[in-house]
Amino acid sequence: MVSASNAHKAEANSLFTSEKYDAAINKYNEALAVCPIYLDYEMAVLHSNVAACHLKLEEWKEATASATSALGSLDKLEREIKEKDETEKAKKQEEEDAVELEIVSPGAKIAGPAIQDSTDNEAEIARRKRAEDIARIRAKALMRRARARSELGGWTNLEGALGDYKKLADMPTNLGAADKKIVQAQLRTLPPRVKEAQETETAEMWGKLKDLGNGLLKPFGLSTDSFKMVQDEKTGGYSMNFNGGGPEK
Repeated sequence: MVSASNAHKAEANSLFTSEKYDAAINKYNEALAVCPIYLDYEMAVLHSNVAACHLKLEEWKEATASATSALGSLDKLEREIKEKDETEKAKKQEEEDAVELEIVSPGAKIAGPAIQDSTDNEAEIARRKRAEDIARIRAKALMRRARARSELGGWTNLEGALGDYKKLADMPTNLGAADKKIVQAQLRTLPPRVKEAQETETAEMWGKLKDLGNGLLKPFGLSTDSFKMVQDEKTGGYSMNFNGGGPEK
């Protein structure tokens, strides 16, 4: 299954290079279909590559979904690694505690530290390499999702894009010079876009609520104009005050 998945991935990579993005998506999906679901890193790479294809096709919603799937796989992988490390650390501590209880000769007590097993060094190198790989793919997926969210627009998406770019700003070692420039530029331009979108959508929401309220109040000879929203300066919350009876005659 792994070999089949890798074969589909290689073909998809070639199609992507040839700018045949729809065909590449199909091949990446075939790779995902046969990839063992416990291979979280490999799944993350494939989802991130699908996101890259959707970006090329300007399919922002689909790109966002694929990048989010990639990040979800990486989150799962990091949780599993953390749990495994904690288990191994606890096991090692138990072994060390057991050794401390053994009776050792005076000569052993003053002997130098035991030579570290080469397998320990190899395991540490492998852990570091895996951590670097995860961080690299996470940076790519975040960049792709941030771009897609920014292009989609709207308060929620823009706020999400800003959050992604902030995360990227905290991991600059995994970004190239061009990506760093993009991140810094977006951190400058996105906040006013987020604020504008928030104000626009809030105004639209109040308008819809007002129309609904007028429909409910009309049988009683009232309208939403009979009520006033007052903001509490301390809490920032709103309360509704009644201004009087119905419309003047």
